[in-house]
Amino acid sequence: MRTFGGFKLSDQFFYGEVRGDEVSILAKPYWVDIEPTGEVLKLTDVDVDLPVAPSKLIAVGLNYADHIAEMKRTPLGSPLIWFKAPSSLLRHNGTIEIAFPQHQTDFETELAAVIGATAKNVSSQSALDHVFGYTIGLDISDRDLQKSEKQFGRCKSFDTYTPVGPFVYADVDVNDLAIELRHNGEIKQRARTSQMIYSVAQASGQSETAMNWKRKSATGHRCETA
Repeated sequence: MRTFGGFKLSDQFFYGEVRGDEVSILAKPYWVDIEPTGEVLKLTDVDVDLPVAPSKLIAVGLNYADHIAEMKRTPLGSPLIWFKAPSSLLRHNGTIEIAFPQHQTDFETELAAVIGATAKNVSSQSALDHVFGYTIGLDISDRDLQKSEKQFGRCKSFDTYTPVGPFVYADVDVNDLAIELRHNGEIKQRARTSQMIYSVAQASGQSETAMNWKRKSATGHRCETA
């Protein structure tokens, strides 16, 4: 497994590869080319910033049978695809700003696939060839707006409503990973990626049909089981 991220030293932002307790600075974004500059810094000497800069955030909803039952919904028979604004991204350990504190605001953990190559109309059989790696995300939702507006875009796209990171992990098998969310030490969600109705390849292939995947696009595969 290889580990990549975005970092800041003073006001200078750069991408790097994490190797133990050090960061090897890269000349270009890692999804373009892994080209070390030769400069290495201690991980403790830099600030961890956003590991991705996607052109779009593609989300896959209702991908766990338990969550469909919890939401009292009916399986659709195909992946539910929708979008979040990239401006909603928040770095690891950033502060979530609740847009409407009087509203019900929920949080759900995600497996996010980071697209590393431009593609269009790719089959599920070859979809993973275009995935650079994976990261961890949270989907923050204003449930009051979701219920009143009957759509997902605005209620999930406020600034800071998509925390991700800290890093992007390449060369990792995500077919049966444990996903868990704790709030103040209390377990709120627990599942395994093997429980997804649509695999990363199936959902990713569906999401780019007739729509261009740009490098850096991120696809969120939702883990919403209680």
